[in-house]
Amino acid sequence: MSTLLLKLAGVLQSWGVESKFETRRTLGFPTKSGVIGLLASALGYSREEPLDRLNALHFGIRVEREGELLRDYHIARGKRDKVDVYITERFYLADAVFLAGFESADTAFINELADAVRTPAYPLYLGRRSCVPAMPLLLGIRETPLLETLQNEPLSEHRRYDFRTSDNRLHIITDSEEPDPSSGFNDFPISFSRKHRKFGFRSIKEYGYSDEMR
Repeated sequence: MSTLLLKLAGVLQSWGVESKFETRRTLGFPTKSGVIGLLASALGYSREEPLDRLNALHFGIRVEREGELLRDYHIARGKRDKVDVYITERFYLADAVFLAGFESADTAFINELADAVRTPAYPLYLGRRSCVPAMPLLLGIRETPLLETLQNEPLSEHRRYDFRTSDNRLHIITDSEEPDPSSGFNDFPISFSRKHRKFGFRSIKEYGYSDEMR
């Protein structure tokens, strides 16, 4: 079992799940659909490309630095619903850092993904095109399962010197193997097509700060 490990850091990130044009919100952590979109761009996929191989990867993140919620307030001009001036709001995570891992028994595919992230076919971004990732994005491949990798990866300097963090315990969020309607959201990308964007429900499992993660 191999795990591709990425560091998602940048001035701004935004990981939306349910957004309307006027209000674009962000979760407090990266979405699977958003990071799969990043990998699809690295591979050079078109928006019509099937996502089966990427969706089959087991995904998880570890919070290194939560960042701060930033609201970008706009007054836009143009005809919309017969109104010349309307307000839009976009939300971002400022100065956040996460580790993201993708696990698979298909080592060849994990290596292909690592090569694609090193030399991406298209520009990569953290949820929105204005959110450019800091380097290095690729931390490498670990020959351990996802959860073990996220547990054992050394803390980065972002975590060690983040005095806003209330404690030093870890917060990890992964795909859940057991569907749970009470814990999850529409974060399973079925299609990125502009004509037919579609997402399914994804259950998640959170390992709290005081849990023994087994």
